[in-house]
Amino acid sequence: DSGDSVYELREWRPAVYRKCTDILWLLLFCLFWAGLMFVSGYAVVAGAAERLVLGYDSFGNICGRKNTPVEGANLSGLDMTNKKYVFFLNSCSLEIQSPKISSLSLCVSSCPQQQLNSLEDLQSFARNNGSFLCVYSLNVSSYTVNPKAAQLCPTLPVPPSKSFPLFNRCVPQNPECYSKYASVLISMVNEMDVFHRILSGILAGRDTVIGLSVLALAFSLILVLAFRFIQTLFIHTLIALVVFGLLFVSGVLWWLHYDYRNDPSTELETEKENVKFLLGYAIFSTIITVVLLSLIFVLRKRLPFSVQLFRIVGKIIGRIPFLLFQPLWTFLILIVFWVFWVAVLLSLGTAG
Repeated sequence: DSGDSVYELREWRPAVYRKCTDILWLLLFCLFWAGLMFVSGYAVVAGAAERLVLGYDSFGNICGRKNTPVEGANLSGLDMTNKKYVFFLNSCSLEIQSPKISSLSLCVSSCPQQQLNSLEDLQSFARNNGSFLCVYSLNVSSYTVNPKAAQLCPTLPVPPSKSFPLFNRCVPQNPECYSKYASVLISMVNEMDVFHRILSGILAGRDTVIGLSVLALAFSLILVLAFRFIQTLFIHTLIALVVFGLLFVSGVLWWLHYDYRNDPSTELETEKENVKFLLGYAIFSTIITVVLLSLIFVLRKRLPFSVQLFRIVGKIIGRIPFLLFQPLWTFLILIVFWVFWVAVLLSLGTAG
């Protein structure tokens, strides 16, 4: 009868008929990766990250590798394979000039670990250690007889210095000299643009980043195990932790902003920028907290459905136990991507 309502059951279709439903987002994702590969390729071709990592002298030679001659630069193109450390001839009185360090720098095979008080000490150090602390054009035998040795050799006395891992520079060990050396490096950071400051901040906080990554891995493993064994209790505990975490993070950010803003020692430009960043983070965190807490309050009656969903997830993990390793390889992939991202950022920072 045409007047009767006709109810049709939804036709069941096997998975073979499934198709991609997010073509637009797939295209955007492909465009993102294409752009990422383009930026990475440009960074590798145009950048010189090894100059930052390995260090370089005042004549265009990169320390720790064999160099090619630079047109118009004397003493360039030298083989520095065995000379891995950067040594400043005037390490205790470094100055910044437009915006480079004024002191000559050389590639040396080892840093002087004892104070050298005379040209004879420099000559003896070069002969005993094979590390020449005077300009390359000056022969070792001429250290004490060449009238220009005072200009071509480091300022006396040469303080003891030491190189640190991943920082192939001879850093003075004398406290007074070290403070001047460090102040120049800090002032160089202040002269950098925002891009370089972000990079230096990442490298300075690498231990914190790695520690938080390990902590995230541990929490991920706990989360997956909780899916399997304690579904009902876990959902309520998770919501409580989310609420507490949101309130705690927002409170800490506002407290840090208030503390930094009222700190009379906040004079460096980088510290003033930290105050602005903290304010932005605090506002953003507060907005996210309000939105998520509102969603939790509105959807509080749907918690039983979440418990059922977690039970299903627990059964799936019981059938496919290898899912327990999912956080581990996700963690490894993120570490690889983070290393790749920092390498590209280093190359971009040295491009041009």
